Amino acid sequence: MVRADTAAVSWDAQRKCWVIRLRVGAEVIKRPAPNVARDANDEVLHSTAVRIANDEGYELDPADVTVMR
Repeated sequence: MVRADTAAVSWDAQRKCWVIRLRVGAEVIKRPAPNVARDANDEVLHSTAVRIANDEGYELDPADVTVMR
């Protein structure tokens, strides 16, 4: 698996869902997380970001995930 550098999780008010931005080198991959509640705790958001990265074929360390509220 290719390693993702970082991930940022933020709430998209327009779409009304969390959005995960995976950074792999200069590339940024943006994926929605529509099944995660707005009031989800950081642990859930970290694991969701890791799961989505794995689904996209990337390895991501949960410590590299930033949650922006």
